[in-house]
Amino acid sequence: MNALLSVSDKSGIVEFARALHALGITLISTGGTAKLLAQEGLPVTEVAEVTGFPEMLDGRVKTLHPKVHGGLLARRDVPEHMAALAAHGIDTIDLLVVNLYPFEATVAKAGCTLADAIENIDIGGPAMVRSAAKNWKDVGVVTDAAQYPEVLAELKSAGRLSDALRFRLAVAAFNRIAQYAGAISDYLSSVTFEPEKLAESYVPERQLFAGQSNGIFTKVQDLRYGENSHQSAALYRDLYPAPGSIVTGEQLQGKELSYNNIADADAAWECVKSFKLPACVIVKHANPCGVAVGTSAREAYAKAFQTDPTSAFGGIIAFNRPVDGAAAAQVVKQFVEVLMAPDFTPEAREIFKAKANVRLMKIAIPAAGGATAWAQGRNAMDAKRVGSGLLLQTADNHELQLADLKIVTTRQPTQEQLQDLMFAWKVAKFVKSNAIVFCKGGMTMGVGAGQMSRLDSARIASIKAEAAGLSLKDTVVASDAFFPFRDGLDVVVDHGATCIAQPGGSMRDQEVIDAANERGVAMVFTGVRHFRH
Repeated sequence: MNALLSVSDKSGIVEFARALHALGITLISTGGTAKLLAQEGLPVTEVAEVTGFPEMLDGRVKTLHPKVHGGLLARRDVPEHMAALAAHGIDTIDLLVVNLYPFEATVAKAGCTLADAIENIDIGGPAMVRSAAKNWKDVGVVTDAAQYPEVLAELKSAGRLSDALRFRLAVAAFNRIAQYAGAISDYLSSVTFEPEKLAESYVPERQLFAGQSNGIFTKVQDLRYGENSHQSAALYRDLYPAPGSIVTGEQLQGKELSYNNIADADAAWECVKSFKLPACVIVKHANPCGVAVGTSAREAYAKAFQTDPTSAFGGIIAFNRPVDGAAAAQVVKQFVEVLMAPDFTPEAREIFKAKANVRLMKIAIPAAGGATAWAQGRNAMDAKRVGSGLLLQTADNHELQLADLKIVTTRQPTQEQLQDLMFAWKVAKFVKSNAIVFCKGGMTMGVGAGQMSRLDSARIASIKAEAAGLSLKDTVVASDAFFPFRDGLDVVVDHGATCIAQPGGSMRDQEVIDAANERGVAMVFTGVRHFRH
């Protein structure tokens, strides 16, 4: 058996090659890999000896030769193929071990020159991988060091690779080639080409949106069905998912997550990550129906649940702190579909054992800790499918600062109101437009979501507060977009609001400001809106 090894990332390759040699497998290699193996005392034949042709063009041409690709592509069950190999003195290559030039890592570096990017486009590696993967029935192709143990295990136990493993390796190989080609296309089609600046040191500007989008996602699991039972669905994740994101979570117990569970869980998780204090978010049908901060997970949950106990039934709950026994003892009293947190104490796990259907999701906070670590789990881009197309936009990751608020009324907000405004604004960002959110004391008091009219959202929020037995007197209100007329402001003030946050920017801003002064309430402009469709 002959194995050809040619790797850019040499992690584990010496140990792997040594194990292959111990199994009686002949080692063939290229350039730096061959040199390394020889230094380690392993018998290795350089590709140039096999092809009878030296590497040339600074290594750009070394494996693009019939004695390499013939050995990879020849079907062992086709006599004519084997006769052709014999006629031309070509040996079969039964195992190919290749990982590609580090193109993705190269272009990810700040200051990457176009010349560096181009030189890190692998040609011979992908060609060999494709040849080996096409001939998977006869050739095993290894494209990742993580595959070494399984390959060795089969070779040691059976002396050969099974059809099943060779096929899986081939699929992984073609996936890797697709990823690699996509990364090259993404980079080159984002480059602003300026021929007059071409030089070895030329660092091109890159467009935010490339000329071609080649997003690569890997399947996590098939789902029982989609949004409705007649729809099929599956969950995919980014090739390199951000730590602290929903797809990195570990399900500790409960039934399999559904399509709707995952969509709602993501909304809850993204919202709860916005808060630095202990927070709880309860989501129903993609909208927060209760959000609160407190001194503990238990207190935050109690306040969030109080906002809308009816909607919380069968909801999705997220905490930004570990769930302890005290919090678990409260949550377990209600019907909950999914419960997410950075961790669960042993006492909390024990409490939920009695509710086997509750899906517990542990989503670890990145090691850096703090607000920066939470932000690492956010998407950089949002996507939405339209008929035969795709809408791409930068994600709404804007973080409002207290200093950004512009007070536009005679009445000034108190420090307590300013804190509640900041809280309400964070919640409004995750409520479907049109969004009106009443808050007080670090909790939502009424949430109006997804209405065609901002007036109706305000009225719905007040109806929900009344149904929950909550008074909206002296509350603050966040509106995700400006009030086009004074009527929206009048509605929230009529229901008890004394301080309002809105983006501003309407042609009738002055009319709304005058109305606020007339009603004796404070109002601030944020300068940014948060439409969410």
